[in-house]
Amino acid sequence: MDTNSVTRIDMKFEVVVIPVSDVSRAKEFYGKLGWRLDADYDNGDDFRVIQFTPPGSGCAVIFGKDVTAAAPGSAQGLYLIVSDIVTARAELIARGVEASEIFHDGGGIYAGPDQPYLFGRLRVSGPDPKRSSYRSFLSFSDPDGNGWVMQEVTTRAPGRVAGSTTYASAGDLSQAMQRAATAHGKHEERIGQVDAKWPEWYAEYMVREQSGEELPE
Repeated sequence: MDTNSVTRIDMKFEVVVIPVSDVSRAKEFYGKLGWRLDADYDNGDDFRVIQFTPPGSGCAVIFGKDVTAAAPGSAQGLYLIVSDIVTARAELIARGVEASEIFHDGGGIYAGPDQPYLFGRLRVSGPDPKRSSYRSFLSFSDPDGNGWVMQEVTTRAPGRVAGSTTYASAGDLSQAMQRAATAHGKHEERIGQVDAKWPEWYAEYMVREQSGEELPE
């Protein structure tokens, strides 16, 4: 079959099932995170399903009674991408969540299965010194031990984002504009004058940043 002639249908990854032992306790925990409660449905007897969506996320999580045969707490390495990991951790702490310290991977230093989501790399205390995208993390767990990872991403790797430029929230857009403003200030210093076409420069910077292309100077 010529696959080039086949119509392409979008496939949107929208739901992850999380195994929990106490549905009401899990509902309280994920509600405490500030996630949006989308649904809480039961048939009055042997079935209940609850759905939450993290802020700005296109993917939701569901859990409940008789929704999965997986062992409670067996979901690990569930990634949440944030644009500012320091602020994200502060919010978790303010909401009463026991978040780990911020850490980064040791680059090419391999130290065995220290953290499965670091692919065997050494876990080093503190954010990545250069605050490079994909390098700074923190972790936390729900009451059953399902493991979540926050990863800081400000500039996407090439090929990860295709099509139109979008931002998950007003906060993400604001932070992208602040990064563009800082870079544009350096641009004006280099050219030695006020750049009257700054809106076009901002737009190009923000699109390139999100698509992982080389940033303008």
